[in-house]
Amino acid sequence: MKDVTILTSNGVNVEKSLELFGDMEMYDATLNDFLEDVDKKIEALKKYRESGDMPNYAIEVHALKSDARYLGFVTLADLAYDLELKSKANDIMYVYEHHDGLLVEAQRCINLARKYLGKEVKEDLISAMTNGGMKEEAILVVDDSNLVANFIKKIFDDKYEVYIANDGARAIELVSGPNADKIKCMLLDLNMPNVNGFAVLEYFKNNNLFVKIPVSIITGNDTRDQVEEAFNYPIIDLLSKPFNERDIKRIIEKTVSKY
Repeated sequence: MKDVTILTSNGVNVEKSLELFGDMEMYDATLNDFLEDVDKKIEALKKYRESGDMPNYAIEVHALKSDARYLGFVTLADLAYDLELKSKANDIMYVYEHHDGLLVEAQRCINLARKYLGKEVKEDLISAMTNGGMKEEAILVVDDSNLVANFIKKIFDDKYEVYIANDGARAIELVSGPNADKIKCMLLDLNMPNVNGFAVLEYFKNNNLFVKIPVSIITGNDTRDQVEEAFNYPIIDLLSKPFNERDIKRIIEKTVSKY
């Protein structure tokens, strides 16, 4: 005999779901179907988030929302609906910021469903996401936009320490500081207040740092002449705004490989 309080005591609105399914036998069968399909949905969401494909992300998160509503997973349905609206509005930054929260709630619901149905409960996603601690390697992101810097930080926070500098002066402090040996690459914005990216490039040149810390540049509204001037230095590659997660991963992997 299954213990439905495993669900109801954890916020699952089974009573509302039974208005649709009629009885627990049909509910349980649908819950089984959900478990068979949900991993594919989550993988698809991850793929579309990484590529910045918001139309397809919206389709997949809509499907997850519908499943969650049918099965009484109220919080999961609300989170999915919120991300559906934002992805339809092509709000990539919002989707990236809140996607992990959706995954955590989805895994909670999956574990509840598996426990209720007498199946093995998988490793909790929260533990998997936070496993680690202080990283031995770091990357340095130099950009005066906190939004951009934090976007990149969230992508690599599970693998690297991500140092953020909002201007060139802070970047120079970090590459000459006690943790400089941890830095495996730098992403550098050219146009910043106070000390700009070109001053950082000149500092690297004068102190022979390019052989220690490979550099790729971030460009937004920079002119063609500015970009060409940057490539007078031994730059690895260029990341143009706007960009998505896949673009960032590609350029970081390419830049770190030159370390």
